[in-house]
Amino acid sequence: MKNFKYYILLSLFLPLIGSAHFLTFIPQTDIVEDKKNAEIKLEAMFIHPFEQTGMTMEKPHGIFLENKKNSLALKETKVFGHKAWSSSYTIKRPGVYKFFVQPQAYYEPSEEKFISHVPKIIVSAFGREDGWDEPLGLKYEIIPLTKPFGLYKGNIFQGKVLHNGKAASNVEVEVELFNTFGLKAPSNAHITQLVKTDANGVFSFVMNHKGWWGFAALIEEGTKKLDGKEYPIENGALLWLKAY
Repeated sequence: MKNFKYYILLSLFLPLIGSAHFLTFIPQTDIVEDKKNAEIKLEAMFIHPFEQTGMTMEKPHGIFLENKKNSLALKETKVFGHKAWSSSYTIKRPGVYKFFVQPQAYYEPSEEKFISHVPKIIVSAFGREDGWDEPLGLKYEIIPLTKPFGLYKGNIFQGKVLHNGKAASNVEVEVELFNTFGLKAPSNAHITQLVKTDANGVFSFVMNHKGWWGFAALIEEGTKKLDGKEYPIENGALLWLKAY
């Protein structure tokens, strides 16, 4: 393939085809209780979360609060030696704040498809907890059915996958821990957990370790052209949340 100006060639990671790529989006905290900590840093990176290895993430279309009218400033950074992006937001009043990233679609040579993942995070500020289960209206979106903050390890998390605002049944949801703990998986099959949505678009998962967990509901829809050839697009509705 030629002309990968805006796409990522991941030849170094071809042996890791069995592990999942996650557009990882993590805030400094998911609960703000003190004005001294009201400015939260947001980091967006394209990585293998469990293995803690990085890949290049081209500049996204934006990091947004609630909708695309509220775009936050972007700063280029590096994670695991690869290009990543950060932003920040100062919370001034009680509320539930929902942030998301709209990335550029990129071509994955090993899978012969484009990947477009839109991750979302939900932050509770100054004791306000209502509205966490309300959708943003994204084309692909995970709606939490369990309160997505104030969680303990061992809690069961339930979410509902929406596609164009409707429940998406029989959708695969990949799950990985952002493994900053040096955990070793017994096998490659243990790295990425997989559950599927039921007839109502609902999935369940027990977070058996503290830390940030990523949930990626994958829906293949549409095509994108590269070098005169059409390739399918893997669209991901992602949600990141933390267990304590």
